[in-house]
Amino acid sequence: MQSLKLSRLRRAKQTRVKIANQGTIRLSVYRTNQHIYAQIIDDRNNKTLTGASTLETEVKNEISIGGNTVAAAIIGKRIADKAKKLGIDQVAFDRSGYKFHGRVKALAEAARENGLKF
Repeated sequence: MQSLKLSRLRRAKQTRVKIANQGTIRLSVYRTNQHIYAQIIDDRNNKTLTGASTLETEVKNEISIGGNTVAAAIIGKRIADKAKKLGIDQVAFDRSGYKFHGRVKALAEAARENGLKF
C-alpha cells in the first residue's frame, strides 16, 4: 500500500516540475475517499489564489456524498467560476499523480465546460 502512495507522489513531483518550467498558474486536485479539493495556485508568487472543496457549506447543501463524480463535477464548476472572477482563463492541470479517470476526470471536464482552458 505504501508503494502506491510513493508512486503517486513521484508522478506528482514530475508533473509539478514540468508545470513550473512552463511558468503558468496551475489547477491542483486532491482527493480523499470522502471529499475532493481543487485549488488554483500561482507558483511564481507562492500563493493560493482560490480554492473549492466539498467541505464548503454551499456545496454540502447540494450533495449528499462528497466522494463521487457528481460532487467532483460541482467542484469543477465552482473552481472555474471562481477563476473567471479573478480573470484567469488559462491554467495547467495538476492531477497530483492520480489517474485521469473517475472523479479527477469529472472535475476537469466540468472546469473545461465552464470556461477554463488547460
